[in-house]
Amino acid sequence: MGANRFDFKQFAVRQERCAMKVGTDATLLGAWARVPAACAHQPTILDIGTGTGIIALMMAQRFPEATLTAIDIEPDAAAQAADNAAASPYTGRINVACIPVQQYDGGPFAAIVCNPPYFAGSLHSPDRKRTLCRHTASLTYTELASHAYRLLRADGEFSVIIPTSQASMMDEARALAGFFEVRRCLVRTKPEAQPKRMMLAYAKAPQPAHETEELTLGDARHKMMTADFYL
Repeated sequence: MGANRFDFKQFAVRQERCAMKVGTDATLLGAWARVPAACAHQPTILDIGTGTGIIALMMAQRFPEATLTAIDIEPDAAAQAADNAAASPYTGRINVACIPVQQYDGGPFAAIVCNPPYFAGSLHSPDRKRTLCRHTASLTYTELASHAYRLLRADGEFSVIIPTSQASMMDEARALAGFFEVRRCLVRTKPEAQPKRMMLAYAKAPQPAHETEELTLGDARHKMMTADFYL
């Protein structure tokens, strides 16, 4: 396993053509996002901004009856994700398309997952591909929530991971779209640190219970979530 390849228990991810490499955020979301029980029979899943395809691959492993669509605005990333899917045990269940979510017209989906761009108002990288992946100029939270709402089934669930510093922006975006928060998970890098990331799950209707949890990277909860993936 080198810098351009990550080996997991059931699949491998190559990333030499992707500006954004495999990271903790993606693996956390891939292990945490879910398909609601009401949608569990042959569900369809959409991964927005798939990059290497890591989240789609993790969801394909976790939900063996699911078919997945993974989209990305960047041609090299979409091609790499397609290659990774084709080389996996889930080839035939993952379809990859190079298209912005603003133009995508598939679905509706039982689950939508996204590790969205998160730099807002900061200097853009001279690398165009990296800018597309990292800056909200290519996909604002408001656009993301609006299109996720459009593409989600009435009983589906939309899950994201974002910096905690942008929680209010995401909360405003989900409210404008019509989403209700179902679950959240705060992520700490170490026990004494403030949470730097948060995972959020939304539904189209109010839920009877709102689930909240925390984890620290490397703790028992984190290890349990990722045990089926890491070698």
